[in-house]
Amino acid sequence: MGPLPRTMSGNMGIMDRWTVMVTTLTFELAREEETRRVGHALGAIAFPGLVVGLIGTLGAGKTFFVRAVAEGLETPDARLVTSPTFLLVQEYAGRLPIYHFDTYRLPSDGAFLDIGPEEYFDGDGISLVEWADRVPEALPPKRLELTLEVTGETSRRLRAIVFGDMSSLLEDWKSRVGDDIATSQA
Repeated sequence: MGPLPRTMSGNMGIMDRWTVMVTTLTFELAREEETRRVGHALGAIAFPGLVVGLIGTLGAGKTFFVRAVAEGLETPDARLVTSPTFLLVQEYAGRLPIYHFDTYRLPSDGAFLDIGPEEYFDGDGISLVEWADRVPEALPPKRLELTLEVTGETSRRLRAIVFGDMSSLLEDWKSRVGDDIATSQA
């Protein structure tokens, strides 16, 4: 899907045109090692201010994926990466600081905003938000959204959607991972 031009009008008159860009990429991950490979590749190309929303059922592999991204970001000991369910956010050192959020227990977008995620989003690290579908209004408009779907005991489908002008991120990611598991891009 390409850019969708939009105009907005209201009491203040017609505003400048803005563009919404949505680009997708799907990975078919047959084994945990492929999930790790995809996470490592994302960590290797991550940049300051990248916000990644993670969506999936319990046990889909969100925290496993965050651990793989942390390894790709050269975290000294990725075994320390655990779900921050009761802490809400955990920070890890790496090539870039890693801010790992878990919004599972939060009742609303407002409750998430109360902890000040925008300070992390605008910071010098990468923010990974588990259960991002529970706080969609609190996420920035420019972000990477990943949905993990269980397709077998160790297999997963990972659908990546880029919101905003970051389509080159998906191109770089796909080239690092390879076409053998990246199944589509639109």
